[in-house]
Amino acid sequence: MQDQTQDRTQTKERTRQTTGRELMTPEERQQQRAKMRRSETRKEREKVRAEHHEEMKERAKEQGKTIPANPPAGGMGGGMGGGMGGGMGGGQR
Repeated sequence: MQDQTQDRTQTKERTRQTTGRELMTPEERQQQRAKMRRSETRKEREKVRAEHHEEMKERAKEQGKTIPANPPAGGMGGGMGGGMGGGMGGGQR
């Protein structure tokens, strides 16, 4: 019974709040990724991200949806960062 209540609560949370990505067409997502890649500094990326987030907040409002008040810190992850993996051929033998 508790699991069912928790599942319903989580489902309500998901339907109440969406992400900017869900409000974009595939072409818009591609354009946004390209803008981020062209940004040369962290400050430029933060500016692009903040401007885009404001646009998505407005779009969400027009559609009767909500998104988080602030963009995700550092973006949504992914990209070509240096993770824990050793890459190709970087390990010890």
